[in-house]
Amino acid sequence: MRFAALILRAPFGRLPSGAPVALYTLTNRRGMQARIATYGATLVSLSAPDRHGRFADVVLGLDTLEGYLRQSAYLGAVIGRYANRIAGGRFTLDGRSYALQCNDGPNALHGGKVGFDRVLWEVLRACESPAGPELTLQYLSRDGEEGFPGNLEVRLTYSLTDDNSLILAFEGTTDKPTVMNLTAHSYFNLGGHGNILGHVLQSDAQRFIAVGPTLLPVAIHSVAATPFDFRTPTALGARIGTDTEQLRLAHGGYDHNLILERTAPGLTVAASVCEPDSGRVLEVLSDQPGLQLYTGNLLDGSITGRGARKYTRHSALCLEPQHFPDSPNHADFPSTELRPGQVYHSTIVYRFGIR
Repeated sequence: MRFAALILRAPFGRLPSGAPVALYTLTNRRGMQARIATYGATLVSLSAPDRHGRFADVVLGLDTLEGYLRQSAYLGAVIGRYANRIAGGRFTLDGRSYALQCNDGPNALHGGKVGFDRVLWEVLRACESPAGPELTLQYLSRDGEEGFPGNLEVRLTYSLTDDNSLILAFEGTTDKPTVMNLTAHSYFNLGGHGNILGHVLQSDAQRFIAVGPTLLPVAIHSVAATPFDFRTPTALGARIGTDTEQLRLAHGGYDHNLILERTAPGLTVAASVCEPDSGRVLEVLSDQPGLQLYTGNLLDGSITGRGARKYTRHSALCLEPQHFPDSPNHADFPSTELRPGQVYHSTIVYRFGIR
């Protein structure tokens, strides 16, 4: 069945400041839909068909803006200025030390107390293209915001293409040297409900970043003979209960950066995941050096999602293309520096299919 490619706009409440928040619905010609809120540039819902053509929402999301204001799990949001953790909330750039807002014990996490997930993005354009509907948003992060230097202009285009891919294309420019690491924090459940322990994950990553007690990098290890070896498709539940220090440190599951073996610039398949009962398959393509795998270990039922569902432990997984955690403090990691005159580019593709 063919559908008309559409973009619809609806109100989604108001922030405590009184600023209105909008919800945009993108529909491609195959009936797939993505709903995006201007608060946090958040992916609120994403429908995808199963092997019988039946659609289901495959991301965790909330019915109201108030729910997003209360939760702290980064459901569906864009993460910045720096995804993942920075040790002690401090880094040095060009000989100058910068102190960030710490919001994860002694560390800064996902941009600080008010990261890009908790700001209102401006809509620049909502249009239909030959490939499908597009929505472009922008945000200006002021010099000193959460302790980061430079006025950073960020632009994000969501595209829902007719091959059932959701594409996020980021751009950024700055007027001072700064650090930047953006990603998307959607929680996926390809079955639409239940847990994700039966989801089968495959990734060619040969190494992963081992972490210490506060989930900061301590070493790089081979995935061989560890629960982090997904080079052969493996159910997430097959080894998630293994009694190993790394899984214990991550609160009983995966919350680790897989290192993507890149041989050239551009997009490569970072991982694929299949839900056997529905037949839904998700491929994640990225141009970043790492992929954070998170299995919802801290979801504890305190968040009530759509349909009055309680989001509990391992009810979804995140696949977050990004740079490595704490890169500004590791000279041997790929650089996350952005300087005046440079343009930050990053693209994430979530490509859906069936098996």
